[in-house]
Amino acid sequence: ERTHWRGDTSRLRFNPSQLRGLAPAGRLDLDSNGLLVLTQDGRVARQLIGAESSVTKEYLVRVTWGDVVRNVQGVFPASKLSKLRHGLSLDGKMLKPATVEWQNPEQLRFVLSEGRKRQIRRMCDLVGLKVVGLKRIRIGRVLLGSLPPGQWRYLGPNEKF
Repeated sequence: ERTHWRGDTSRLRFNPSQLRGLAPAGRLDLDSNGLLVLTQDGRVARQLIGAESSVTKEYLVRVTWGDVVRNVQGVFPASKLSKLRHGLSLDGKMLKPATVEWQNPEQLRFVLSEGRKRQIRRMCDLVGLKVVGLKRIRIGRVLLGSLPPGQWRYLGPNEKF
C-alpha cells in the first residue's frame, strides 16, 4: 500500500486479498519504463496481449542516429521513417502498420497494435536508430498521465481499454 499513488481518484481502498492472482498483462523490458497493467482477470489480459488483441499501445522513444544526438529529426531520412511505419519484418514475419511520428527532434511517438519482444528497439535497429529511452504512455484509452514511477493506482470507473 506504500506505493499506492496519492493522486488516485478512484475511491477504492486497498485490501491484501486483491493481490491474489494478480499478474501483469504484458511486460516492459528492463531498460524501458511506463504504464503496466496488473489484473486478476484473464479476459482482460487476453484483451490486452492476446494474439487477437487490437488494443493499441503508445510509446515515447528517445533516439540517436550514428553520432547525432541532437536534432535527429533534421538528418534522419524520410524514407527510413516510412519504413518504420510499414515495411519492416521481424523474425521473418511482416509487422502490422504502425503510427510513427516525431514528437520532438530527438523523440519519436510510436503507436503499435501488436507487441513482439523488444519490437520498437528491433525496428529502430533495422533503420539505424539507437533507442536511448523508451516509455509506454498509453494502453488503449488508459493513460499513464502523471503517475510516478514505482507507484500504482486503480482504474477509474470510466476508464476502459
